[in-house]
Formats: sequence, structure tokens, C-alpha cells
Amino acid sequence: MKTYKILSLLLSYPSEEIQDFLGEVDSELKNENLLPPDAIEGIKQFTDHFANEDITDWQAHYVQLFDYSRAASLHLFEHVKGDSKDRGQAMVDLINFYRENGMELATNELPDHLPVFLEFLSTQEPEKAAKLLSEPVNVIARIFEKLHEKENQYQHILAAILELSERKPEQSTVEKIINSQKPMDLDEEYEEKPVTFGGNNDCTGCY
Repeated sequence: MKTYKILSLLLSYPSEEIQDFLGEVDSELKNENLLPPDAIEGIKQFTDHFANEDITDWQAHYVQLFDYSRAASLHLFEHVKGDSKDRGQAMVDLINFYRENGMELATNELPDHLPVFLEFLSTQEPEKAAKLLSEPVNVIARIFEKLHEKENQYQHILAAILELSERKPEQSTVEKIINSQKPMDLDEEYEEKPVTFGGNNDCTGCY
């Protein structure tokens, strides 16, 4: 599915190749028609904003936004387990889940990185992708709320991702995630279990 792949690219570290592709995004999304018109319009605002941005400025913005804030981190497990040892096993389980479903990661890719997860979903059937996306939907909603609070253009990409989920976020759970988070340098182990994907998911419905 092109829509998931496009969203994955737009959330990836900016490159000249991605910037060159921005002009094609609107027509590709409209052709596949997985997203509602208002979500596509939001993404067009994003692509118009960054189409003529100096690439080094865009890259610096991306790093500052996503790499220096736990609240906006694109690493899904970080929102529920921080740097605790449980995150390592969750990573291994997710890598195995990808492999069982036909996707091998590059050695430098972390499986809980949202662009990687979206790329995986692009290889699945629409119904299965929507169901899998619903499992971390509350974490994704937390990231969206942080970007919306900052009035950042990336909020439009997160809003579109939420539209594709089979299940909508639960605000009470999103607030629980927000209240549990602390700055990176003050992080402690959280009580919540890490998000897992696929069968035997003990956390389905909680994040």
C-alpha cells in the first residue's frame, strides 16, 4: 500500500530524494484513496512547507524535534518503557514478528521506529495493517498531541496515521502515557508493559 509507505518516508530523516518526492505525494495519496480528504489536505500543507526548505535546515529541525524529546520520540517502546531492560526483549520479539511476516530489517534499523513499522504495514493487507496499527494507537496519539501542542507541521503526518487505525485512541490512556513520561535525563523504569504487535499481545487495547 503506497499510503503507508509514503507516510513512512515523510517521517524518515529528510534527504534530497525525499524532498524531490514531495511534489508527487498529493496525487499518490488521492489515487490510492485510503485517507479522508482533510487528512490529505493536512499532508499537502506539510509537503508545501518543506518542499523548498533548505535540506540541512530541515534535517536539523527533524533531529531537534524527534531526537531530543521523549514526548515526540518516534520510537514506540520508549513511550512505555523508556530505557529499561524490558525494551530489549520487546525489540527482539518485534524483529521476529517482522521476519515471520516477510520483512527483514537492515542492521541499523530499530524495529520500534514508527517509520519502520509503517513500512512493514505497507506490505500487509489493508485490514491486517489497520488492525496492527490499532495496537500502538494510543502511543501514536501521544506523539500527535505533542506535535499539535507545538503547532508543528509533522502533526499532519501523525493525524493521517491515526486515521488509518482500526481503533481510535482512548484519551484516558493517552493522558496516562503523558503523565508517566519524564525528561530523558530523569527517566526511570515505568510500570507499563511494552507495546507488542501480533498474536499473544498482552497489551492489546492498553496502548
